[in-house]
Amino acid sequence: MRAGYALDGEDGCIADARRHAIAFLDRACTDHHLPVSDRARDFTQLVVSELVTNALKYAPGPVLMELRIGAHAVDVVVWDSDPAVPAARATDPARIGQHGLEIVKAVTEDLLIEREPVGKRITARIALSDIPGQRHRPALS
Repeated sequence: MRAGYALDGEDGCIADARRHAIAFLDRACTDHHLPVSDRARDFTQLVVSELVTNALKYAPGPVLMELRIGAHAVDVVVWDSDPAVPAARATDPARIGQHGLEIVKAVTEDLLIEREPVGKRITARIALSDIPGQRHRPALS
């Protein structure tokens, strides 16, 4: 199951992206009977917020979001027009702000950042299960 969204960058765009993500997960539960834990729902909303916020902040033009779900994980994919590849900064408790990528890395199973012919694509994988033994860690493709 997958769904794509073009985000316009207007006021409320980030909240709309989170609503799209929750509606997508709800459809996965009802239509495909996939078990989506509360933790997976919360982390998906957090990752969507962080990735879309960064795309809107640093890249001119449109932002595209794709959500994909399988039996064990949901992938949040965000494309923007800025070719600069972000990097998590070293831990610094005194630093205010710029912790988004650190947060995304902490709550995801896998994070893939790819340069595209125009811009970049960031894919974050979030486990659907709360039980560590049920986590599925295939490499992102």
